[in-house]
Amino acid sequence: MKLSLPDSDKTALLDQLGVANLAFQKTYPGDRPDRQPVHTVYGGANLFKADTCVRMGEIALRNLQTYAPNFVELARVLQLTGHEHLPTLEKDIHDLTAYLDKLPADQRRQQPAWLAYTVYNKMVQKLKAEAVEDFRIDFEDGFGNRPDAEEDVTAVQAAHEVARGMEQGTLSPFIGIRIKPFTEDLKARGVRTLDIFLTTLLEATGGKLPNNFVVMLPKVTIPEQMTTMVRFFELLEKANNLAPGTLKMETMVEATQIVMDDEGRNPLMRIIRASEGRCIAAHFGTYDYTASAGITAKYQTMAHPVCDFAHHMTKVALGGTGIFLSDGATNVMPIGPHRGDNLTFAQLRENQEAVHSGWRQAYHHTMHSLINGLYQGWDLNPAQLPMRYAATYNFFLSSYEGAVHRLKTFVDRAAISTLTGDIFDDAATGQGLLNFFLKALNCGAISAEDIVPTGLTIEEIETRSFYRILAGRRRKA
Repeated sequence: MKLSLPDSDKTALLDQLGVANLAFQKTYPGDRPDRQPVHTVYGGANLFKADTCVRMGEIALRNLQTYAPNFVELARVLQLTGHEHLPTLEKDIHDLTAYLDKLPADQRRQQPAWLAYTVYNKMVQKLKAEAVEDFRIDFEDGFGNRPDAEEDVTAVQAAHEVARGMEQGTLSPFIGIRIKPFTEDLKARGVRTLDIFLTTLLEATGGKLPNNFVVMLPKVTIPEQMTTMVRFFELLEKANNLAPGTLKMETMVEATQIVMDDEGRNPLMRIIRASEGRCIAAHFGTYDYTASAGITAKYQTMAHPVCDFAHHMTKVALGGTGIFLSDGATNVMPIGPHRGDNLTFAQLRENQEAVHSGWRQAYHHTMHSLINGLYQGWDLNPAQLPMRYAATYNFFLSSYEGAVHRLKTFVDRAAISTLTGDIFDDAATGQGLLNFFLKALNCGAISAEDIVPTGLTIEEIETRSFYRILAGRRRKA
């Protein structure tokens, strides 16, 4: 076989390309396989207690069981697939539930009511076991501008409550604080609160932070605000004997200037780079962003088109970087207008209608986020938690069969490539397919055994990396 070019010439050129390829891969390593919470609950710092997340779960469960005491009622309110074929009489609902309860899992999956039944029961389990996945102790909008002395005291109290929660095991799996922004008028207050909170917490815990602790810096508009936070992190780590890089941060997309700067460029990547590897997530602030875009209060909702524009600009800017993205919050609380034990039938009816209306709005907002590739959002009230999981579980379970087929086909293709010695260069695509199952697994929508039909073993799934799965199969081959 004749060649025009000597190997030395080709090697020199390809080596140069290799440097650029590796630099690109370092910037865009792909989606992180780490667990991403499905939501973040924001709560005022003055209200936070060690058992806040536990109590929120109890309230959320009561809310669900009061206004949807069975899976048929929930399916009908949300119009889940097949709801029109479900029974209406209480006895028939009871009999259907008892029948489904007794069926083995594989046979139950073949029943028309499987999806609605499974979504409801997984919601109940989740609200009992881990209703809040992520909590942000809020010193910004959820706390407001108060006298310095009051915020100082609240920062100390919140730190002690976190320490108690660590000791009692009552904190959410992910937790952090939101400080005031690094705007000119609030930057000193934000730094002071962070210093007080961390110093008090570390003193109370003997130098330990909660698992998955993060600091949210809101209203970021320029890279210098991120850089300043990094420098303060370094000072705090040194002062408290924390390992360098321990403290992590998030940013917020809640001003038009973070989507488009004064030179007509999207500055998000420069803002993330300014964090020097410490920023792990970018959260969308629905109401500040819509206000920034000139939308009047009546129309400031997650469904407004300006939000979709910001979402897609953010995804385009940060896609493949491994930065977790989160949507914002629904501001309609599914809470009835009437309180008390001796309500009239009409008042009870009004409560039910208000709650169901709020549920539908929250459910559709969350489904819209999920369909657009935003797997996390905000919740502001425990009554919103049932719909967070209703939408999340419906999203994953209703897509399960198709996802199994796609990943199984891909795994089979990878196996052929491995056996023939070919270089299988689609690990990133495989990781994207695997991530669907990892996200579903993380939030309780499925179990590890539900992923086995894709052709992966439990051990392979536990690696959480399609690249490692391929490498392991190549070694065995």
